[in-house]
Amino acid sequence: MNKSVFAAVILSVATSAVFAAEVPASLSDKNCKAEYPKASLLNEEQGDVSMAFLVGADGNVMDSKVEKSSGYKNLDKAALKALSACKFKPGTKDGAVAQTWTKVDYSWKL
Repeated sequence: MNKSVFAAVILSVATSAVFAAEVPASLSDKNCKAEYPKASLLNEEQGDVSMAFLVGADGNVMDSKVEKSSGYKNLDKAALKALSACKFKPGTKDGAVAQTWTKVDYSWKL
């Protein structure tokens, strides 16, 4: 096998590996914010919540869950509710738009 044919085979394998990967959805609205819950403001609650969203091929959230709590149920619920209503850029599987899970962290700071 000459060197140029061998290089083309390796390049072909590497290219197909890239397309086989899953690319998760991403938040397309950078201004998407949750409203601070009144009770949390009064109690001076702060924290970071990690969430996962199942985003459909149309960019809408189909399912969501808290993966790591902020330590405050009101903050977790408010972040999950607000971000579930946001628009996402759909992810891809094998190079085609598809439903994918994506992770989003949200920080509550006073």
